[in-house]
Amino acid sequence: MARKAGEKAVEELEREYVIPLRASQHAPSRRRRAGHALTTVRRFVSRHMKGRLEDVWVDPRLNEFIWERGIQHVPRQVRVRAIRFEDGLIEVDLLDES
Repeated sequence: MARKAGEKAVEELEREYVIPLRASQHAPSRRRRAGHALTTVRRFVSRHMKGRLEDVWVDPRLNEFIWERGIQHVPRQVRVRAIRFEDGLIEVDLLDES
């Protein structure tokens, strides 16, 4: 079936990113660093995958990786795999280091 003029082909898109979390160590107060890091991940992925902030879904493994050392000591960077589905949902997973 041919597309109409102006319609874009929407397909699944998968990319890998290294997200810097340096700002999450300095910008917020000590007791807000892990939450700020998760917000940074959501903003970064929504900007680079051209989606809405509300449509970003963070995998629980990624959440546990960020919170692993507590609320104050977040990692400096995190490697993730982002997948944008046809309906606009963006899934963010922790990239396996194997």
